[in-house]
Amino acid sequence: MSLRDEVQRLKKKRNAIILAHNYQRPEVQDIADFVGDSLGLSQKAAKTDADVIVFCGVDFMAESAKILSPQKTVLLPELLAMCPMSAMIDGDSMRQMKGQHPKAESVAYVNTSAEVKAEVDICCTSSNAIKVVASLTSKEVIFVPDANLGHWVQKTEKQKELILWPGFCPTHDSITPEMILTQRRLHPKAVVLAHPECRPEVLDMVDAVRSTEGMVNFARDSQANEFIIATEKEMVYRLHTLLPTKQFYSLPGVTCPNMKRIDLHSVVNALEKMQHEIIIPDDVIRRARLPLERMMAVGRGD
Repeated sequence: MSLRDEVQRLKKKRNAIILAHNYQRPEVQDIADFVGDSLGLSQKAAKTDADVIVFCGVDFMAESAKILSPQKTVLLPELLAMCPMSAMIDGDSMRQMKGQHPKAESVAYVNTSAEVKAEVDICCTSSNAIKVVASLTSKEVIFVPDANLGHWVQKTEKQKELILWPGFCPTHDSITPEMILTQRRLHPKAVVLAHPECRPEVLDMVDAVRSTEGMVNFARDSQANEFIIATEKEMVYRLHTLLPTKQFYSLPGVTCPNMKRIDLHSVVNALEKMQHEIIIPDDVIRRARLPLERMMAVGRGD
């Protein structure tokens, strides 16, 4: 029996649903029930009648799924599939930052642990970060952990004073202006789309800044047929799958090694052994759920 067939057999046996982030290996995207961004996947999972969620992504994504579906069993196929940016801040650091700025409201990017989410007023995604910050009443806003995303928000929301944590995504932070210029020389007709986790100097030179789902919508609606995609390289696979008549070009070397830890063997082992279950204390789930619900009430952005 092939690994793909084994996944399907075990999925039926466990009454499981498989979620894959846009940055997962193509083979993993192909066997998933849903492919998308981290929050959208968690929302999909919460609406299904599956007993088990296999989250093919990184740790904070599986935690978000558990927070929104506490009654379900959530499995992370590889324990070492962790987000380095999420690991740059913890609950103690968040509490200390709030103590230093008592008048500020606090925003946590979804790329944070459940422990950090439980300490903030509201969460945000890369697509709705600007809308979330604009929705707050205080002038001072603590924004964690991605400074690059924070700079992007601050550029638009000039009425707010963002207090940034010095975190970053190593994959997106590795993208340089020179890499964009090289791809533009190779594909002069292509529209350049960049993720807001990229450096400010990169975002200043591209045609549009979008979240991963925002890139899908932009490319679908655009009259252009060629696109340079400045984010993790597997996003190009997703775009090709959804929009096969258009051309998409990735930036060489832009890979998240932690996303790549998961493969079909990982998924089979997770389902077969019911291993690497996400466990979060009930009080943390309760406190972390509220900021996520507040964020969802604000709605999606680009």
